[in-house]
Amino acid sequence: MTRAQQVGVIIGLAIVAALTMLRASDPPLLRLARNLTFDEYQRIKPRTFENMPVRIVDIDEASLRELGQWPWPRNRIAALVDRLSEMGASAIAFDILFAEPDRLSPRNVVRDVGGIDPSLLRQMPDNDEIFAQAIADRPVVLGFGISNEGNYRPPVKAGFAFTGESPFGAPPHLKAATPLRPQLEANAAGIGHISLNPGATSAVVRAVPLFLSDGEQFYPNLALEALRVAQGASTYVLAAAPEVTDTLTDAKIGDFVVPVTAAGELWLYVSPDRVERYVSARHVLAPAGAPPEVRSAIEGSIVFIGTSAAGLQDIRTTALGQNVPGVSLHAQTVEQILSGHFLSRPDWADGLEILSIAVAGTLLVVLTTFVSPAVALACGLAITALALIASWLAFLYGGLLFDPLAPIVSASITHFAATAFRFLVTDRERRAVRRAFGQYLSPSLLYRIEHTRDALRLGGDDRELTVMFVDVRNFTEISERLAPTAVVGFLNTLLDALSRHVIANEGTLDKFIGDSIMAFWNAPVDVAGHPGKAVRAALGMRETLLRLNADDAFGFGKEQAIAIGVGIHTGIACVGNMGAEAHFNYSAVGDTVNVAARIEASCKDVHFDILVSEETAKVLPGHALLEAGMLALKGKSTRTRLFAVVGDEKLGASAEFAELRCLHLKLIDALRARVPNRKILNAAKLKAATLPGLTEFYRRISRRADHFADHGKSGLAERV
Repeated sequence: MTRAQQVGVIIGLAIVAALTMLRASDPPLLRLARNLTFDEYQRIKPRTFENMPVRIVDIDEASLRELGQWPWPRNRIAALVDRLSEMGASAIAFDILFAEPDRLSPRNVVRDVGGIDPSLLRQMPDNDEIFAQAIADRPVVLGFGISNEGNYRPPVKAGFAFTGESPFGAPPHLKAATPLRPQLEANAAGIGHISLNPGATSAVVRAVPLFLSDGEQFYPNLALEALRVAQGASTYVLAAAPEVTDTLTDAKIGDFVVPVTAAGELWLYVSPDRVERYVSARHVLAPAGAPPEVRSAIEGSIVFIGTSAAGLQDIRTTALGQNVPGVSLHAQTVEQILSGHFLSRPDWADGLEILSIAVAGTLLVVLTTFVSPAVALACGLAITALALIASWLAFLYGGLLFDPLAPIVSASITHFAATAFRFLVTDRERRAVRRAFGQYLSPSLLYRIEHTRDALRLGGDDRELTVMFVDVRNFTEISERLAPTAVVGFLNTLLDALSRHVIANEGTLDKFIGDSIMAFWNAPVDVAGHPGKAVRAALGMRETLLRLNADDAFGFGKEQAIAIGVGIHTGIACVGNMGAEAHFNYSAVGDTVNVAARIEASCKDVHFDILVSEETAKVLPGHALLEAGMLALKGKSTRTRLFAVVGDEKLGASAEFAELRCLHLKLIDALRARVPNRKILNAAKLKAATLPGLTEFYRRISRRADHFADHGKSGLAERV
């Protein structure tokens, strides 16, 4: 791991840790984003409206126009209770506060005038008493609100039992309540709070508290009390988390079990507001009696009485983005419980999301730093898709709420930061390598250098190389006949065509020296089978040159063909950055380089275009090679055995070349024994005539044999 990579990993993991801690602290902005995601899920797949035995008697605008403005006198409310009871409502719940005396009661109106005999005053009707008598012994549930003043607590009409640790600190705290009229309080079958989102900063009602607590007593909400009264149940059974105080898991009301949050809230899974839920109060109170369809809707139903009139300001916003009367959410709470379609956010959801941020972030940092930003991006997209799909399927089939947004956003931030750091810092070295080697190396080799740890070490490095030198024959003569610009054009055409084979075979172009090319293999990174790849490059150069001459690419006419000599040697050399601190080249030096250069020069003496050393030939057993003899190389005290490269493995495996090789070996053995065999020589020359490039090669051997015949046994054996 390079220092830049170490710094990148440290910075990346620090960002991951910061994002993980940010999610663990769960600031309001993250909560809002999470809730908006869950809202969108409900908008895509809202709860299906089912014709449940739940109805809303709506004090709507039409009822106010027909029966008078609000508040109505409570004797009319009593008449409403009478009518609903007569129709067979299983429970009647008021989403209305009855905290003050009815100011429209005749007794109160006369009292306000004054000067009336108290005995006569007591004989006048009192609407509160009428209303109290109407609800007595009937399944009526009254509502109370939360207050910050006083110390009033409403009576609780049901018992509570709980399992596990004490859960009294779990629900929202009730400091005080709006008082109910004493006679109403006494006669009601149930009393529940009507607060839908106490203390919430959002106008959207996503979860309703089923209970409030003052630390010693639980207080159910209006919907829960209506459901209890409708069933005739007397007790709530609350399940608390084992060995954890102040935490609720579910509540049992009669035959129904409701999963709740740790604070005793129910996630609302709402359906679109439908007219089928509502019955206008004016139809219930119609002088001629309610229409049959109204009676049918009320019979056996839990009835909530509230208002949709805009002027009474009881309008709430649902997760679907609809503005609905507050009483509709009480009704939907009961509908949801009856249908059994619940939403829940498991207690371990936060932990899972925090862990996913840490794991996904760490994975992206590692991939971005050590593999590539593209792979990390693909992995990040896969994580995004997986998070979205898993979250959606959990909602769709299990009603579970998991936040995909926080892990996705955190992963995106992590990937962006790690990629930016890599581009600005870590990849700076790779960009420098690409600038330095891009024109000398094949794309695949350059990729390996960029992505292999310690692939390129600056400075000298002793390693086995295969070195190639290429030289143009008769270049001096050619350049004398051409203008300088034409010489440049000629060299550019030729050297560009030849050097492509070095790049294509994973070689490194070292330099162009006039009309010569120097290249080597197995540096800066290891190249498997580098001698064979160097020979394949040389054979490719031979074919390219034949094509260029055939096409007259140099404009010299087909009568003057361009020829090259190629020398290849394998051995140990020192390779690295050579030169001054301000200007250097990546190159190789050493005896191996010198031998390769001398072999290339020997091509003129041997009259063959591609020669390799014995060290290179040893690792090319399948190639079509012919021994060229023991030659004295300039600067070397001993002779060097060289081999002519006739062709590749395919030619080497052919029967034709096998016959030539057999004749050639016999010829070489005869010459070394100083007994030249003219019959074998002629047979070899005849067989070689069918292969390109060997005519001059055997003509040279023939001259050596003639020289031996003329001068005896001296001189020839040392040269073959």
